Amino acid sequence: MSASFEELLARDGYLVYKTHGVSMEPMLRQNRDLVTIRVPASRLKKYDVALYKRGEAYILHRVIGVAGNHYLIRGDNTYAVEHVPDSAVIGVLTGFQRKGRRHEVTEPGYRLYACLWHGVYPLRVLFVRCRRLAVRAARKTGLLPVIKKLLGRV
Repeated sequence: MSASFEELLARDGYLVYKTHGVSMEPMLRQNRDLVTIRVPASRLKKYDVALYKRGEAYILHRVIGVAGNHYLIRGDNTYAVEHVPDSAVIGVLTGFQRKGRRHEVTEPGYRLYACLWHGVYPLRVLFVRCRRLAVRAARKTGLLPVIKKLLGRV
């Protein structure tokens, strides 16, 4: 039987694994990027990426707010905000590797990405809502098949 993430973190102080799921795209790509997680040295801050446990599942999402005894957390590619208690957080992202190149969360480019991606969240929500409305209108008017054909999505 393999060790749990909690056991690996307790034994080694860190863990490295390949990401699964699309909730942290575009930053982390499913089944391609390796992430390094460490035991948090202190309370997490806004824009940190927390590894936490929900039921039996391990989730890696970004902290978008810090409250009394919990965090407000959302994946970079999701729209729902979760309230995660401090006790559920078992690790924090310290870096990731893509195509053999290592990236640290302390790099200015990474910090800029985290701030900008969070900052444009309202625009992303607006885009998704407008797209849904447009698809719904096209479906009701019978134009959806025509639009798909024009876009080459048949």
